[in-house]
Amino acid sequence: MKFLFDDESFSFEALRAAGFANYGGADLGEVIATARNIAEGDEEGWHRAWKATAERVEAIGRQSLADGHRVSAREALLRASNYYRTAEFFLRENPATDQEVTLLSSRSRDTFAAAAGLFDTPVEAVAIPYESTALPGYLFLVDDSGTPRPTVVYTSGYDSTLEESYFAIAAAALRRGYNVLAFDGPGQGAALREQRLVFRPDWEAVTVPVIDYALGRPEIADDKIALFGYSLGGYLVARGAAFDHRIAALILDDGVHDFHAAFERMLPPVLYRWIEEERDDVANPVMAMLATASTQVRWALRNGVWAMGAASFADLVRMSRRYTLAGSADRITAPTLIMDAENDQFFKGQAAEVEKALTNAPTRLVTLTEAEGAGEHCHMGAMGRAHQVMFDWLDSTLPTGLPRVA
Repeated sequence: MKFLFDDESFSFEALRAAGFANYGGADLGEVIATARNIAEGDEEGWHRAWKATAERVEAIGRQSLADGHRVSAREALLRASNYYRTAEFFLRENPATDQEVTLLSSRSRDTFAAAAGLFDTPVEAVAIPYESTALPGYLFLVDDSGTPRPTVVYTSGYDSTLEESYFAIAAAALRRGYNVLAFDGPGQGAALREQRLVFRPDWEAVTVPVIDYALGRPEIADDKIALFGYSLGGYLVARGAAFDHRIAALILDDGVHDFHAAFERMLPPVLYRWIEEERDDVANPVMAMLATASTQVRWALRNGVWAMGAASFADLVRMSRRYTLAGSADRITAPTLIMDAENDQFFKGQAAEVEKALTNAPTRLVTLTEAEGAGEHCHMGAMGRAHQVMFDWLDSTLPTGLPRVA
């Protein structure tokens, strides 16, 4: 779905930013006006334009707050958070040391935190014990009654953040009587940027302490916990569910069976063979050349080296082999909704592979289409339609007797 740009990656990221308008994360006019100032494929122009919009909208929010206009402040600060995240997105040349990455990501977090403090429903910033540290998170609650409620645990993906969780799932969940526990895991958001934690394929090492934490919260119904995986999170939560059977349901948005296959599809066969043969002296220079010609390839490789702690592009591709459900999918027993996007440019065909592999779990595979505006990866631009499918399924899948909002 072409949206504002011919460049496929710019088009998708603009659609992603605009799609959060469903839940107050964007104004369409602001998105269009920002895009007008960005030339095709100009990553620095993208950064400048989105940062300028974010700063302008944040200033509106801060002034509204100072003047006592709570709702106006909340709405502007939510939009600013999304725009700061978007401004940071393509800054991947040296993200670990780039002070602009640090600045924009911290502003995205700060503006979201300020907005969350103005919500009509309770939001608590939490720290989830993990190994020798703690993972940052939010617990979004339906109300302050303390009633144990069904709860969705959000796991983000290859580039998404804790703050994005509100638009991706929490706002829709709260409207339907579900709490949401969201966090940044290794390789994601502040856990990567501030704590320098990188991705790991054995995501059960993350899922187990997160579920431990959830079970210690009185507001969360122990037998009504659903895992929700967003983008690469579709692999991560499935892997976690294979080794932790305390969850009642699993939602994969979208289904990912083999992350390595995405790189294999992206690269020419001869280059892929050099990588497999560990001829990195040849493979890395060629990959660098490919990266100069494609925004999507350049971003995917640079982001992956950073987020996965790889030594090089070729090392990243080999590391991705470990991110597969082969050998563990048959251990998943929870009822599973597998979302699929007709035109998924990253994981096409993967959702069907997941359904085939989940031999011991009740599954439902739903493909949303281009014709209904929901055919992009994670159904960007069609959040309402995607959430309708997810929560209608979850309502009928979790144990009966769910408490509902009055």
